[in-house]
Amino acid sequence: MDTDFFVAWLAEAGRRVRAQRERLTELDAAIGDADHGANLDRGFTEVSKALADAPPDSPAQALVTAGTTLIRRVGGASGPLYGSMLRQMGRTLEPPQSPVTLAAFSGAFDAGVLAVERLGKATAGDKTMVDALSPAGRALALAVRDGVGPRTAFEQAAAAAEEGARGTIPLRARKGRASYLGERSVGHEDPGAASAVLIVAALAAVSA
Repeated sequence: MDTDFFVAWLAEAGRRVRAQRERLTELDAAIGDADHGANLDRGFTEVSKALADAPPDSPAQALVTAGTTLIRRVGGASGPLYGSMLRQMGRTLEPPQSPVTLAAFSGAFDAGVLAVERLGKATAGDKTMVDALSPAGRALALAVRDGVGPRTAFEQAAAAAEEGARGTIPLRARKGRASYLGERSVGHEDPGAASAVLIVAALAAVSA
């Protein structure tokens, strides 16, 4: 996975977020501020501009640039959380590696998820994006162990993320604005988990 792969991944993630913007907004309207779709769409648009204005020369630089852009340009919690994840992934891949092996990607992904957990003070079961990201990370680690190729690994990660996101529906939120709703947060898919599915699924799409 070279620099072009990471740029393509971020672009595809942005396209998927844009296509699902209204759905993300509807999910967020039920238990949040109704701005998740708009914020992420704007954020990934800014990421595309940043990468076009200063083309990265390594996977690490692409991720750090994307992460820093999301932190600076996106309001709410999603920008800092996804931004911290991508930036930590990039820092984990430094010194610059290209191409990046699946094992290295898996390790960087785990480091990124840990950054999200630390910033959001969330763990699996809290009804957040962690409920989708954490299973995706485990699926990647298992794929590395089993020696499968990147495309299959990312498909498995996307399936695990989707299952994790669906698993947030019966949960009571314990973090974020949704936690203020108490029992009323039950019965709704977490919007952060839903957007995490799109971002992980984008990996499989650009690996085809």
